[in-house]
Amino acid sequence: MNIRDLMHASPVMPVIVLDRVADAVPLARALVAGGIRVLEVTLRTAAALESVRAIRAEVPQALVGVGTVTTPAELDAAQAAGAVFGVSPGASPALLRAIAASGLPFLPGVMTPSDVIAAREAGFEALKLFPAAQAGGIGMLKALAGPFPGLVFCPTGGIDAGSAPDFLALPNVLCVGGSWLAPKALVEAGDWAGIERIARAAAALRPAA
Repeated sequence: MNIRDLMHASPVMPVIVLDRVADAVPLARALVAGGIRVLEVTLRTAAALESVRAIRAEVPQALVGVGTVTTPAELDAAQAAGAVFGVSPGASPALLRAIAASGLPFLPGVMTPSDVIAAREAGFEALKLFPAAQAGGIGMLKALAGPFPGLVFCPTGGIDAGSAPDFLALPNVLCVGGSWLAPKALVEAGDWAGIERIARAAAALRPAA
């Protein structure tokens, strides 16, 4: 599956932060039950890579990837854990080269037109705009559409259930990233039914009229 297929698989890619490996499988099952199959587990905690392994082993319906990849070593670790895609908050030339060589479907992070040009020169045409709200949000994405007509984006950062449809209405946005699908309080409480309800609403999001 290529990165565009992954982006089309769901309108929202949950940004998941896991402090306990034990939460990984029930969380993934709740999200999948709600219609969200593409899951980004971020490398922000020590539990991240083991959580990816657990989800791959026990929730085969999930398409689990690794986010917050910032170095070639983290990219290697993500692949070793079984990630089927990767996401970065930004990208250096060395990281872009490593991603291209790895063959892993990947969303490199960009924030400026210069970032976009560098990523495109490295062979990437699907990108993560991050942090989306601080980078200019919908206005920025509309502005990027002119000089970069062939590129598509997954904006992430500052997007919620209320604003997501407006982003999804843009022709160059295939999906959005959001942390609201797996709120820390619900994960800590083990409220998997609550998370499934949030996922179901996210899976039903459609572009604004």
